[in-house]
Amino acid sequence: MKKIIIASFIVIPAALGIAWLNRIDLMLALVKFQTARAYEVAPNRDIHWQQGPAQAGAASQDRPPNVIVILADDLGINDISTYGGGLANGQVQTPNIDELAASGANFSQAYSGAGTCAPSRAMLLTGRYPTRTGFEFTPTPDGMGAMATMIASSHDNGLPLSIYNKAGADKIPSFDEQGLPSSEITLAEILRDRGYYTAHIGKWHLGRGKGFSPEEQGFEQSLLMHSGLYLPVDHPDVVNAKVDFDPIDQFLWAKMRYAAAFNDGGPVFEPKSYLTDYWTDESIKIIKANKNRPFFLYLAHWGAHTPLQATREDYEAVGDIKPHRARVYAAMVRAVDRSVGRILATLKEEGLSDNTIVVFSSDNGGAGYIGIPDINAPYRGWKLTMFEGGIRVPLFMRWPAHIARNTSIDTPAAHIDFLPTLVAAAQAKLPEDRIIDGANLLPLAMGEHTGEWARDTLFWQSGYYQVVRHKDWKLQVSENPKKEWLFDLSVDPTEQINLAAQQPDVVAKLTAMLHAHQEGRTPVLYPYVAEIPVAIDKTSAEQVTPSDETVYWPN
Repeated sequence: MKKIIIASFIVIPAALGIAWLNRIDLMLALVKFQTARAYEVAPNRDIHWQQGPAQAGAASQDRPPNVIVILADDLGINDISTYGGGLANGQVQTPNIDELAASGANFSQAYSGAGTCAPSRAMLLTGRYPTRTGFEFTPTPDGMGAMATMIASSHDNGLPLSIYNKAGADKIPSFDEQGLPSSEITLAEILRDRGYYTAHIGKWHLGRGKGFSPEEQGFEQSLLMHSGLYLPVDHPDVVNAKVDFDPIDQFLWAKMRYAAAFNDGGPVFEPKSYLTDYWTDESIKIIKANKNRPFFLYLAHWGAHTPLQATREDYEAVGDIKPHRARVYAAMVRAVDRSVGRILATLKEEGLSDNTIVVFSSDNGGAGYIGIPDINAPYRGWKLTMFEGGIRVPLFMRWPAHIARNTSIDTPAAHIDFLPTLVAAAQAKLPEDRIIDGANLLPLAMGEHTGEWARDTLFWQSGYYQVVRHKDWKLQVSENPKKEWLFDLSVDPTEQINLAAQQPDVVAKLTAMLHAHQEGRTPVLYPYVAEIPVAIDKTSAEQVTPSDETVYWPN
């Protein structure tokens, strides 16, 4: 009988039939009721963005470049058609993202900072590993860990036990207070001090309490994703797709509302339209209002993260894709692609294209829990794993004045490289009182780098699940299950052949590198609250068998 461990001393059978399922439904209803009572959502309000000078003090090409970072959420490498794929066997293309990739540098071996969102975002903004910041796990809404593990263990899908770390959960602060420490220096702070106007739109996920908000981390203004619905569930123009086999999705539908907030402590209000389009509309306002001075815009999209919601227009446009959730998901990707196209078109209209750096990426790989098999093809694994499917992401950098079209770079790059790269482009200075782990990618992108690349090694970790890539060797180690995976990515980029048993010397060398990486580390800020089993080669919609490889993700 499948069970759920909800504490070190409590084990509850999950297969208790209708009564158990009714209990889960009741708890989800309670979550929804409590959320509805927690805060009021006012009608939409106009956003008053700062207005730059009416006239340019210098020609745009003579001043530091504008910087735009567009970050998608949970976008699979095969969701975009740049690499010859695209959703529904190529039926759904992403022409605007493809043009962004073609118009500058395409880093074909690019990696997120982690297999989940928040640590990746922290690394992107600080250029530093969790071993230095302590920000290692993704904060989850209060009660989500216990609820999601309970729901997971009621599903008869063949996965091992879901484990709730009650002792850890009892020690963590509230969701809003789990943030990136204000002692860290962010990209926004550096560019602001360089004279840039800095604005954030969208997802943050680095804390909302004192010292954690975007405005306290270098952004002068922030339009924040206060909750996670793209449109009201009953909106006439929305198409919803609930994923009943996924506990995360079930919790989010109960927890999420259609809500935004502007600046720290501002009132909560309804967005004006479909979330992806609304954020794009506001981004365009920022570009137009600040075209006569350097600006940094961090557009952190929620798409294509669950809950799966698309506009009816996008749903119809992508065609007859089965199953329904895959069609809604494809429509959401279409909306992200449209956003990229509108941003690029605005830059062209305002005469800002040549001297604006636009960087596009995703916070991690596509999620297996949405039940769509090919989003990370040809790579194995998903979000919540460190296989290539979980951490291999698009990374495109466009700066027409300095980066040639169709520049292809196969040197490994990662989110920790964003800060040193963009600081160098702005001719600003890196902090001198701390180590920055990232590297400046501009010489590679601009064709100015000669000789060997300065960095051969990248690290990832989530608790006891740790990974190192050194040159083309990649070692994954985990305590649950206790296992090592060693791959030679030069001949096996999709991680099919585990060489750990055949190459003990390589395992020993890379293990020593992992241990050295942990020496003197900053303690983890917040413990993980759950251990989530993930099948490496199957989505959550598929039945797992004892022969399938699985790994636990501590978070």
